[in-house]
Amino acid sequence: MHAVRKVRSSVIAALAAIAWTAAAAAPLKAAAPTPAPVNVLTFHNNNMRSGHNRDETILKVSNVNSATFGKLFSYPVDGYLYAEPLYVSQLAIAGQGTHNVVFAATEHDSVYAFDADGLTPTPLWQASFIDPANGITTVNATDVQCDNLVPEIGITGTPVISLENQALYVVSEAKDQNTGSYLMELHALDLATGEEKPGSPVSISATVNGTGLGNDGHGHVSFVPQLALQRPALLLANGMIYIAFASNCDRGDYHGWVLAYDALTLVQRAAFNTTPNGSEGGIWQSGNGPSASQFGDVFVGIGNGTFNGKTDYGDSFVKLDPMLRVVDYFTPSDQATLSANDDDGGITGAVLLPPQTLGPATLEVMGGIKSGRFYLLRRSSMGRFCATCNDSQAIGVLETGFPLFDAPAYAFGFVYLGGVGARLKAWPIINGRLSASAAARSATAFGYPGASIAISSDGSVRRIVWALDESGYGNSLPAVLHAYWAPDLSERYNSAQAGSRDTAGPAVKFAVPTVANGKVYVGTQTELDVYGPLPTAR
Repeated sequence: MHAVRKVRSSVIAALAAIAWTAAAAAPLKAAAPTPAPVNVLTFHNNNMRSGHNRDETILKVSNVNSATFGKLFSYPVDGYLYAEPLYVSQLAIAGQGTHNVVFAATEHDSVYAFDADGLTPTPLWQASFIDPANGITTVNATDVQCDNLVPEIGITGTPVISLENQALYVVSEAKDQNTGSYLMELHALDLATGEEKPGSPVSISATVNGTGLGNDGHGHVSFVPQLALQRPALLLANGMIYIAFASNCDRGDYHGWVLAYDALTLVQRAAFNTTPNGSEGGIWQSGNGPSASQFGDVFVGIGNGTFNGKTDYGDSFVKLDPMLRVVDYFTPSDQATLSANDDDGGITGAVLLPPQTLGPATLEVMGGIKSGRFYLLRRSSMGRFCATCNDSQAIGVLETGFPLFDAPAYAFGFVYLGGVGARLKAWPIINGRLSASAAARSATAFGYPGASIAISSDGSVRRIVWALDESGYGNSLPAVLHAYWAPDLSERYNSAQAGSRDTAGPAVKFAVPTVANGKVYVGTQTELDVYGPLPTAR
């Protein structure tokens, strides 16, 4: 293990101040840290992974347009922001008073705490998990023979925050250039200071019984940091931190994993390998995290890999108990074909629906596969595997007509999906069943990887669907933020409408916007961009 380094250098402060443009400076006087009850502590707002902020009282259709809404300011960062920004309102920062705080984690192995209202031009604190002078660096894409994450790998999965423990939990990846070893660590950072909590960090490791690929010849399969991709968001449930893993470009003798650590002590409590007697079965879920029910069950979507329904669960949606024992699962009838075609059976993750008052099941879970098929399943009896059933054990099967590479969102009885090369669409769930026809669609089509979605509302009104167009990521073109009126998906705003005024930083694929207390936070390759009502419109 290596200790976290606090970075408060005058050089960083000077660079941040230079980047604070005149356009960004205006909100410094206009903004005010008003009491804000909304917090965003985990990916897509909650452990059900709905993507819905139900308590947004400032942003509404009448003030989200290019005349009254736009880019307020941005904070420079030192690496790509794959992780969704998180938000804590009215947080006391050591020696700096009380602030609304937005947290950003980068591929350069940094975590930043910024004033969420733009009241300070430099970070409230910054933590770094590398030490180049002593040979501890981020991982290079060539180290893992994979160019999915470039130019470096550090923090990829979205952290999770516990207000009870006053901690931010995050997984970092680094390389010790002195020994050539790879370091995967779980950190618990103090929200007020960025310092490591007692017992933090811990090196991530695990071993399970198995005869699968890469076993030690004695019936054991071990976690290999160099092969692992920590892409899914972290989950805090049952007093534990759940961390899921896939692979880098399906290289090497890899397996999917879920590991559980005690949130207070960081002692590992449980480990689940998706294919201990086979191979592959990575969990990446397009960045979505494992979901958790009110009963403590944990749900994951598993990608292509071996399947036998006993120990190996490639291309399946799996329900685990708090100690990561398999309780139930659903596997498509054509699993072998999905695996052979790299169609990633659980690519969207497993999203839990609120209780249904009518229909075939009170409690339901949904998710899709890469080729575009989308399932609605019973949580109590998921259906398992039936080679001759043609997936009839599912409550519903929807062929969306487009590839899926993003997590869905859900609000007010509608499932929102953004596919590759397709328009954003809303499908109603009526009496606990998924409609075969979309009720609304956007005029805009989104290139690869599709639309990353968030939803904001104030009760049942002021419903806005936010979507990021990240299709320019390969050429470092700007991300484009879109806002749609939720009932009909008519567009009310996008960040390309006002010339250069609202231009975001270069896009990052699979990045998700965060909506909190009148502002929208967008992670890019070089900066955290903040959008909201313009000062003259307040």
